[in-house]
Amino acid sequence: MKLSGNTILITGGSAGIGLAFAERFLKAGNKVIITGRRENALQNAQEKYPELITYVSDLNNESDRLSLFNWVSENHPEVNVLVNNAGIQQRFNLLKADAKTNWRYFNNELTTNIEAPFHLCMLFAPFFAEKENAAIINVTSGLAFTPFVIAPIYSATKAALHSFTVSLRHQLSDTSVEVIEVAPPAVNTDLGGAGLHTHGEPLDEFADGIFKGLEENKLEIGYGTSVERLRMSRDKVDEHVENMYNALKHTLD
Repeated sequence: MKLSGNTILITGGSAGIGLAFAERFLKAGNKVIITGRRENALQNAQEKYPELITYVSDLNNESDRLSLFNWVSENHPEVNVLVNNAGIQQRFNLLKADAKTNWRYFNNELTTNIEAPFHLCMLFAPFFAEKENAAIINVTSGLAFTPFVIAPIYSATKAALHSFTVSLRHQLSDTSVEVIEVAPPAVNTDLGGAGLHTHGEPLDEFADGIFKGLEENKLEIGYGTSVERLRMSRDKVDEHVENMYNALKHTLD
């Protein structure tokens, strides 16, 4: 992937991994647009990095996704990189989840993590295919390969996004569009709630490692423990999942 001279759209770009990527893309000589649903968070990001362009958008709404695409194509037609980073993680006990009256809460994870990036890929792929250089970067997770049993919907959504990304890469193989998957391990951000990932990889070190993978033109980029998971055998996957669950199942009590 060409790392400078791009105009890059990052979803979920106001904090965490999205903002760390935005910072590095800016330093590499790119124009960066970040989008998110919280205007105050976008403003805080822009105060920290005044070069950022911000756009408020709730990607859980189909109309907002269409409006985002139309705004980009009309106001920033030079955009040639999409980073599907926005995501949420919910941890819960399936035996205690109230799916009768609270399904909307659980469905938000499906909409944010699957429907939104699928839709944006399908909107931007034809737009990008007309450009000389373009890329779609989908942020999945190491949990796409070794599910985190106490976050069952999150793990399943990331597995779905991984599968979609593979299909997208093959369908766009005869175009100018590179399709790249970034599969993070646990990273020290507020994903899932403050304090849940303090044991994870330091954010800056993780972001630097991913950019090294981009510089090396890798199409699947892991970091830390997720590197092994990308190619783990089924027997190893089963063992890894069981060990993770046994270590953390007490948190569901």
